[in-house]
Amino acid sequence: MRTLKDLNLENKRVLVRCDFNVPLSERGEILNDFRIEETIPTIRYLIEKRAKIILMSHLGRPEGKVVEKLRLTPIQDRLMEYLDLSIVKAADCIGPDIEKLTREMQPGEILLLENLRFHKEEEENDENFAGELAKLGDIYINDAFSLCHRNHASVVGITKYLPSGAGLLLEKEIGVLSQIIKNPKRPLVVIIGGSKFKDKAKVVEKFSEIADFLLLGNLVADEFKENKIKIKYPEKIVFPAEDKNSPDMSEETIRNFKGKILKAKTIFWAGPLGKIEEEEFSKGTEEIAKAIIESGAFSVVGGGETVEFINKLGLSGKFSHLSIGGGAMLEFLAGEKLPGLVALNFYEGN
Repeated sequence: MRTLKDLNLENKRVLVRCDFNVPLSERGEILNDFRIEETIPTIRYLIEKRAKIILMSHLGRPEGKVVEKLRLTPIQDRLMEYLDLSIVKAADCIGPDIEKLTREMQPGEILLLENLRFHKEEEENDENFAGELAKLGDIYINDAFSLCHRNHASVVGITKYLPSGAGLLLEKEIGVLSQIIKNPKRPLVVIIGGSKFKDKAKVVEKFSEIADFLLLGNLVADEFKENKIKIKYPEKIVFPAEDKNSPDMSEETIRNFKGKILKAKTIFWAGPLGKIEEEEFSKGTEEIAKAIIESGAFSVVGGGETVEFINKLGLSGKFSHLSIGGGAMLEFLAGEKLPGLVALNFYEGN
């Protein structure tokens, strides 16, 4: 898989697929800009290499229609704050006028395309739409690991038309997650919380083979028992003491989980361990977050809710890596082949 560093970028129009799908308030203000912040190193690198930088992303679920409150103007403003540079936002993401804009760009300039999902063809991986996007660049860079499980035009289709590679964030995500699967320092402790057991079943099965201990939140644990999931090493699983209807972790579960966490050398955590949207039920998840930090282990946390919670606590800098991936991260760890990575030839030789 090629990366930014393998490509000659000078004076080239570099089309970068980012994930700027950030939560917005009713008034359209950004509630959490973690995904924007994580893409800044790639953008800075392209500026240094004197590339012409064209950024593209989706925001929300407009379902193929123009939705005024889902325009990328707040993203444009926040990027300008981070980079202290002027950024032009295009009126659309394809078309002759937009192509003309890209042709007139100077090295180091940045153009932000309008919401990709205003066109239904994006999610349909429409070949013509991918071709139209490709007209805007000379090189394509995927820096949106969190979208790599999606078979979309700006993730997969576009790679047929342009020399392609991975951005710094995508490269970092893959490196960190691969390390957990292939070569973790032991003991490896994996914590799986939240709901959506269907998304996590394969990860639980995979980690039951490679982890030393698997700690399950109450909703996941209950589904695990109800579905009679058969795994190779059931003795590795640590179940919570409370039932699935409990909104927070019990003292006994916190104590049991901490016992394993504090001895770990590598920790992977996905999904909250209580009803964290209500402050009174967030104590258990907060205790676990602090125990992971105290352990001094190499720590990786993923999933939007969990990362948002950690950011809210002001603890994000205390973890080794926060992954912007949710579904993509879980599928990657379960050993699934992600379409976005197949398109970049990641699996050849891996």
